[in-house]
Amino acid sequence: MNLPSAHPLASGKTSNSLLVRSYLGEKTESKAIWLMRQAGRSLPEYRKVREGVAMLDSCLRPELAAEITMQPVRRHKVDAAIFFSDIVVPLKLAGVDVEIAPGIGPVLENPIRTRADFERLEELDPASLAPITEAIGLITAELGETPLIGFGGAPFTLASYLIEGGPSKELPVSRAMMANDPDLWNDILAWTARVTATFIRGQVLAGASALQLFDSWAGRLGLEDYKKFAAPHSKAVMDSLLDLPVSRVHFGVQTKDLLAEMYGVGATVMGVDYETPLDEANRILGGKVPLQGNINPDFLFKPWAELEAHVRDVIARGESAPGHVVNLGHGVPPETDPDVITKMVALVHGDI
Repeated sequence: MNLPSAHPLASGKTSNSLLVRSYLGEKTESKAIWLMRQAGRSLPEYRKVREGVAMLDSCLRPELAAEITMQPVRRHKVDAAIFFSDIVVPLKLAGVDVEIAPGIGPVLENPIRTRADFERLEELDPASLAPITEAIGLITAELGETPLIGFGGAPFTLASYLIEGGPSKELPVSRAMMANDPDLWNDILAWTARVTATFIRGQVLAGASALQLFDSWAGRLGLEDYKKFAAPHSKAVMDSLLDLPVSRVHFGVQTKDLLAEMYGVGATVMGVDYETPLDEANRILGGKVPLQGNINPDFLFKPWAELEAHVRDVIARGESAPGHVVNLGHGVPPETDPDVITKMVALVHGDI
């Protein structure tokens, strides 16, 4: 499928950006950097515009979502914006009663745990993405040659929220369903795959120059369970997006043992958590895959000399890969001093 003629990649606006070229495996004149959760609670301007507005409401107000997306680009001079939203937004747009509880995360009043529960789910109507596409139009107009990254939640992670009713470290209900009702499990994940694929497609067609699939909880599965219960559904998402000529990043935490399988579902770039050194990730992936990562967020709170040494080490290890986009190995902690991030971005760019 061709992108719309006004799309930043089709028009050439973002084609020569550090991010797009690095994702394609090029060695660029300086490193591209963006940060997961760069838009959010670490920024005072974010906290100000979010006052009195519920999280999911802020995602669905186009002008507000656009403003929040742009804040870290203006402040930190990062090389990409990541669309401000949440992986459960498409669930809400599909009619699921989900909210973001402050300090907890996504919570559902009525989890999906039986066949009857599942049969009440509705497909996501692409027309419901109008607030998303409107926001992206505003964002890309301001970004110019800086690319926007679209994203969605991988089916396993989305399904874990649907089934557990909220965040869960042990995923007891999900594990029981995998063992005792695999047909229902697979039907739920096939639905989440369709929903998140529709969500991502809408973002790309509206102007995103790359996409990232987040599988936040994948690392809680062993390799064999990941291959059996999660990977086929992530592959379904990636397969449904193959016609879109954008790079596809795949990321999860505690996923060292899953990296090859996660790449194999159809990623073109692998995000690497901070527990796996980039040179080791490159070895695991055969030296052929562009990488993204993987500064340890804990170092954002250490003395500058320690952070600088760590960042330089990450960059050095990333040199082994065909292309490298610098990022954190997880998201920006809300307590982070924004000035530290700005200085770190300047370091990566070679400006200090």
